[in-house]
Amino acid sequence: MRSPNGLLAAGGDLSATRLLKAYRHGIFPWFSPGEPILWWSPDPRMVLFPGKFKISRSLARVLRKNHYDIRTDTAFEPVMRACAAPRTNHQGTWISEDMIAAYCALHRMGYAHSVEVWMMDKLVGGVYGVSIGRMFYGESMFSLASNASKIALAHLSRQLELWQFGMIDCQMNTPHLASLGAHEIPRSEFIARLQELVHCTPIAEWKFDADLFI
Repeated sequence: MRSPNGLLAAGGDLSATRLLKAYRHGIFPWFSPGEPILWWSPDPRMVLFPGKFKISRSLARVLRKNHYDIRTDTAFEPVMRACAAPRTNHQGTWISEDMIAAYCALHRMGYAHSVEVWMMDKLVGGVYGVSIGRMFYGESMFSLASNASKIALAHLSRQLELWQFGMIDCQMNTPHLASLGAHEIPRSEFIARLQELVHCTPIAEWKFDADLFI
């Protein structure tokens, strides 16, 4: 299907079995509340190679100062709910209660993870997604403080590079993601790379190094 780009099917459910099978084939759900579940695999595909994350001078200074705490998987559902919260110049959200329940189930199974930015014990930013083998599928991120989502993505990218992850799936092209180093590749290349990465040995403990940018 060429229009809209990447729409493959409608229907099904958000069970863990179906979601994991879809991700292993480069397919993800994206739909608005009240719609049937829509399944997508766009061509081209927006990806970020972990070692290609662009760190601006201003962000580099923030990372060196380290005036924040990075935590992983301590507030997965709050991160999802923060990503689902209304945003300026955005209409509604695709992160419904059904989506939250489905990804929290994947989190309990060890497939879905959150990277969280905390300042003075307050959650101010983060990113969440799905990890299979050495492939990470980014879903959404949020920021309640300056640079907070960039801090989370910078730490995620650096740690995934150290763990030899091959790609971070960004799904759709946006100027913001492009400014951080993500770019489009043909779907055929994406699928070929993915098929190797999802069969790699997964990380046993999702715990980040404390001094990634010190």
